[in-house]
Order: sequence, then C-alpha cells, then structure tokens
Amino acid sequence: MDKFKFPEKFLESLAGEHGFNEEKFTNAHQNIDPPTSIRLNPFKKEAIKTGEQVPWCPEGYYLDARPSFTFDPLFHAGCYYVQEASSMFIGHILKYIKPDGEPVRILDLCAAPGGKSTLLNSAMNPDDLLVANEIIKTRVPVLADNLSRWGTANTIVTNNDPRDFTRLKSFFDIILVDAPCSGSGMFRKDPAAMDEWSEANVELCHQRQERILADIYPCLKEGGHLIYSTCSYSHQENEDILDWLCNSFELETLQIPIYKEWGIVETQSPQQQAWGYRFYPGQVKGEGLFAACLKKTGDSGELGGFKNKEQQKLVGKEIDLIKGYINNPLDFYYFKANDDWMAIYRQHIESLNILQRNLYIKKSGVRIGKLAGKDLIPDHEFALSTIINKDTVLQTELDRDQAIQYLRRENIDITVTDKGWSLMNFEGQHLGWAKLLPNRINNYYPKEIRIFAPQPPKGGVLD
Repeated sequence: MDKFKFPEKFLESLAGEHGFNEEKFTNAHQNIDPPTSIRLNPFKKEAIKTGEQVPWCPEGYYLDARPSFTFDPLFHAGCYYVQEASSMFIGHILKYIKPDGEPVRILDLCAAPGGKSTLLNSAMNPDDLLVANEIIKTRVPVLADNLSRWGTANTIVTNNDPRDFTRLKSFFDIILVDAPCSGSGMFRKDPAAMDEWSEANVELCHQRQERILADIYPCLKEGGHLIYSTCSYSHQENEDILDWLCNSFELETLQIPIYKEWGIVETQSPQQQAWGYRFYPGQVKGEGLFAACLKKTGDSGELGGFKNKEQQKLVGKEIDLIKGYINNPLDFYYFKANDDWMAIYRQHIESLNILQRNLYIKKSGVRIGKLAGKDLIPDHEFALSTIINKDTVLQTELDRDQAIQYLRRENIDITVTDKGWSLMNFEGQHLGWAKLLPNRINNYYPKEIRIFAPQPPKGGVLD
C-alpha cells in the first residue's frame, strides 16, 4: 500500500504546470523522508555547521538526522532556528531587493511562528525596523518568544487584522505576505493536510488571499516591494494571484536571480507574465513553496498627521541605572510598558509612535525588566538579547547536564561563591537568569517555556 494516497484530482491539477515532474514528485513523497534543516543566527554564536549548506541560504544547513532540539541548550539560547529549507528562499529575495545603506521598514503580515520573521531580521541592521504581525491572537506568544530568542532590538510584534494596516498609507518599504493557503506543499511533512485538500478549499483560499492583499496594498510605499508566498502548488493560489495583483493594482513583476542547479522551477503567469518560483520535493531538497516579488509603481498617498503620544520617561537616576546594563546605551530609546522598561533603537521612535496609534502592539524592542529601588529585576527577554552589557552582570557557565536542569526549572547541581542576579550560560550563550544566594540558587527560567519532556538517550542532541 502506498504511504501517500494523494487527494482525488490533485495530481491531475498539477499535470500541466511548467516544470512539474510527476515521477520525481511521487517518489519524493513515497520514499524520501523530509529533510531537517536549521538556520544559524548571525547575531549570536555560529552554533553548528554540519552537513550540507542550503544552496539559497548561506546560514542554512541540512542535518543528517533530526536530533532532539528540545534538549539542545543552544536552541533555547536562540543560536539557530529550525526551519524548512525551501522557506529560506524568502531571505534570498530580501537580499536581492533590499537597498544598500537605506533604512527600511518591513512588515511580515502573517508571521507566526516566526521562522520567516527571524529570517528577515537576519538580513537587517539596527536602522531597519521589522513589524511582525500575527492575525490569530493565540499564535502571538510563540511569535514573540521566537523573536525574543533572536535577540535584536529592532522588532515590533503586533496582533492585527490585515484591514487595520490600511490606515498606515505608504508606511512600509517591503511587505511579506506568506498567505494562508490550502497547504499542499506540506503534504510530505503533514499527511493529514491531504484530508483537507479539495478544489473548493483552493478556491476559498484564493478569495481569502485576494482580500488580504487588497487590504495590505495601501500601506506599501511607491517603489516598495511585495513578497508573496504560499505553501501550495495550486495555480489559483499562485500564478492566478499574480495576474490578479498586476491587473488590479499598480504593481510590476520582478525576476529574482537563481541558479539552475538549485532545482527551482521558474514560472510566469499566463496573462501578465509575472515571475514566480516553485519548489517541488524531488527537484529541490525541501518542501513545496511558491514565491514571487512585485514592485509597486503607484502612490497610495501619505500617512495622515498625528500627535506624538506621550511616553513615560525615565528620571535621571533611573535612566543611569538602566544604561549601566546596556551596550552603547545612547543608541536606545527607553520607555515603560506597564511596570516594565523597554528599549528600542532611537531611530525608531517615530515609527513606534505611529504604530502605537494605529495597531495593537504586543512587543516592542527588548523588555529590560522592572526597577525596584536601585535594583533591576531583569526580564528573560533581556537575557536573550544582543544589547546586554556582559561586563556589568554576573555570568555562570553551565555544562550540558546543568543547563538541562536549568531549562527544566529545577535545582541546579552547582556550587557558586558569587551573589546576585546571574546570566546562566551554556558555551558562552545566555539561557536566562538565576539569583545566586549564599545557600541556594533561585531558578528564574520562565515556567511557561520550561522543558517538560523526558530526556532522550545520549547523542540525541546537536553536537
């Protein structure tokens, strides 16, 4: 019996697609396990360079086998992200379109769980701003957690419907819409998705994609770029959407340079000849993906005037306390969210004010912590950030077993002589905070993300 029984009419719907090879495609689903790949965090230690490099992503690597990432401390420290290799092509597009030396505002509209957001952020510098939005409220925490692990202070997480962005006329230079789709590109990783595939569902997804794109179009500035992607093979959700975009809006297609040996199929839409890029298992070492990039040639007007929202400022003594913990403290703007002090690069103050006025924000920059008198009660997010001044805080190095104890929020089997708040490190990478006391260690790793799973046999983690 075949491991995969494709939905009725599915293969028939692909038969006429340019570059589709049914024999290779079927064999990949029947006989080849999905590859495991990771992408390194360029802002932290280059954790693991093992196996084959992903051709279109210099930071991406295939692993020979899937280890237990849960029990790798470097995963929890944000040194890499476990991401499907085909998805990393979005980073290749961004590097091609992103202007040199000019700051950009980027929106990742459908961002959870955060793989593509961290991918975009990896190609950005402090002058650039990433707004990572998730429409579904319950998916926002995992998005915020993954961006916190990545460690940068130029990200803002929002929880808004696409139509809310129509107010931000011409605000973004680059928008990624990784659209909700029928999911056929993930059949090999998630065979259950085949039960939900139908021609009717494809059509419903097509209509939803049009609504999302129409809502988001006004907030892209003239000369800006729209990156559109799906994990679907369906023509209606891919090339047909490109034709609709070019027919309905002032957008022109952009051809992205690729190499033949990558195995990516370059297509063009039937009406407007808009360029698209298809990833087929069996022809690429990855799952199904469609991606395209369009440039906006029209003007949607400008954002209306606004009054700067009053921000609570630190008094002199407080700001001195905070600055002592920050690398290059004058580079940042400090503000309060409830009882927590936050830091974001100063060049994003105006953007932050605009976004606060128009959107529901869940996270801005880096959460530093609370002030209690002259003491900072540091936040977990601050521990994982790249802005912390390591010379001003205690650091305690843990071996692998101790690190797992820490990540389980258990008592740590270690003797210490120092006192106070300490970063708990593994191979020099920060995992979080503990408070060192004369007769014990208080473990402050967040309860909601601690490890619950039983530990696998030795050798089941990345080495």
